[in-house]
Amino acid sequence: MITASSGNHGQAVAFAAASAGLPATVVVPEQASPAKVAAMEGYGARVVRHGRFPDERKAHARRLAREEGLHYIDSTDDPDVIAGQGTVAVEVLEDLPDVAALVVPVGGGGLISGVAAAVKGMRPGVRVIGVEPVGSAAMHASLQAGRPVTLDQVDSVADGLWCRRPGDLCFAHVRRFVDDIVRVDEAEILAAMALLAERAKLVVEPSGAVSLAAGLARRLPGVAAGRPVAFVLTGGNVALDRYAAWLAEPQRVWSPEG
Repeated sequence: MITASSGNHGQAVAFAAASAGLPATVVVPEQASPAKVAAMEGYGARVVRHGRFPDERKAHARRLAREEGLHYIDSTDDPDVIAGQGTVAVEVLEDLPDVAALVVPVGGGGLISGVAAAVKGMRPGVRVIGVEPVGSAAMHASLQAGRPVTLDQVDSVADGLWCRRPGDLCFAHVRRFVDDIVRVDEAEILAAMALLAERAKLVVEPSGAVSLAAGLARRLPGVAAGRPVAFVLTGGNVALDRYAAWLAEPQRVWSPEG
């Protein structure tokens, strides 16, 4: 099997393939984090570097699939992947029955598509809010346009969320099931990452910290103050030297009492 990923999905495919005794190939961006690559290779995957953006590596993965007779698994725009992502919401709703909202990082849109579909099927009154970096807000732009659009350029410290164009299936899910998409800037992302390290003792990469960044910035439309909110933190795939540098001088966007 073969897939294209910047981190989490590639590790999942590599692990599943190894468990089933099958070979796996993961196409990663040229600037992929060494920590992410090491994890995929640690599960036995062949890692191929290609391009900088998801559409480039997905196209290369499909090309390799045709040339080598491999089964291609899309990291976001696949109904089975979306359904699997929905189990996150099922667990949250079971463990936190009074939750008012789930706040979810958005890159290609697979995770929030599954989460939102599950939430609205089980508890329609619970809000689902997606969060994108300002520098890679393809889903927000697409919703504004009423159709999937392609950004000319994306750039953010949250490299796991880089996406120039959401997939058609994910866009349809988001438009139908997601209540709001909000954006956070670089300083807000790094401040959330620092707070998670300082207060929660959790190592979370910038891409995983965008959800909490929206909460710290009080950017949760329709959620009343004091209501329980679940923030989905989507990964800790970060090189320690970069992580240490980011933590050295974080810009705080929360109050000491917050």
